[in-house]
Amino acid sequence: MPPRNRPPSRTRTERPRELSPEEIERAKADSYGRAQGWGGVARKGGANIKSTGQAMEVTPSSGTKPDRMSTWVQDERPTSAAPVAKAKPKVKYALPGDIAADVRKAFIGTSYMREKMVLTLTKAAEAYDRKRYEEALRLGRIVADAVPGVAPVRELTGLAAYRAERWNMARIHLRAHFTITGDAEHLPLVMDCDRANFKFRAVAKTFGELEESEPSAEVLAEGRIVMAASLADQRLYTEAIELLTKAGATKQLRNPSYRHVRLWYALADVYDRAGDLTSARELFARVVIAEPDAYDAKTRLGELGASAPRKNRRRRTTPVSKKKSAD
Repeated sequence: MPPRNRPPSRTRTERPRELSPEEIERAKADSYGRAQGWGGVARKGGANIKSTGQAMEVTPSSGTKPDRMSTWVQDERPTSAAPVAKAKPKVKYALPGDIAADVRKAFIGTSYMREKMVLTLTKAAEAYDRKRYEEALRLGRIVADAVPGVAPVRELTGLAAYRAERWNMARIHLRAHFTITGDAEHLPLVMDCDRANFKFRAVAKTFGELEESEPSAEVLAEGRIVMAASLADQRLYTEAIELLTKAGATKQLRNPSYRHVRLWYALADVYDRAGDLTSARELFARVVIAEPDAYDAKTRLGELGASAPRKNRRRRTTPVSKKKSAD
């Protein structure tokens, strides 16, 4: 009797399973690896190398072709913005070397305060160049009080005061500049400051100093213009017209200089105030022809009932005899 729990023996023998080509290759690789003394990992790797894997014709995308693109589309990507150009550094304003040296030499004090005076004057000059006349006057006065004998300091402070219409202060500093240097360049401005304060005797006195100092033609013309305006303010029109006429204000010039245009305008103004409108129109017309945008000559000419004239055509430069011979 057979023992319990023992499966009954089979009477017939089972047929062995046939190996697939891949299994055969693996067996060969395994036996080759054993013969070479490889380990288990190396033998499996050698078998995998010989494996072909899945056939291409049974992949999901087999038998299909990609769609052909009808048009070519350019992929435009935003380019990086160019770096913003850095602003140019501000040019540092500097005084002329001789003026700074004069301030340092004339100042009595510590070296720190000496350099501070130079810096203050530099700021004053920069403010004047930028037409900030009140600021230039405030800074210039600080330096002028510290070094009153330096002519450029007095000049800058006086010009700033004149532009700011501080007549008394401008007169003081510009007169001091003339006393230090003897240069009459700014005496017409001193006269104009006295005229603004209705100090007509002081205007005449300064004009006498101007004539004695042998100034340039431009400075003398400016002095005569201010003196004539002062006479016109006193209703002395005949004396004002005579002064400007002697200065050449009635000359007709084809290419007038700035001085002559100024004289024409001043004489036209005196004629207008005197009631001689015909002469005023003629001289205002000269100014407009020479300098269309000079002062308010065009406006005043219109107020006198005359239109702005045009410049005459340029004359023919080719001689008539040569032109005929060329024909």
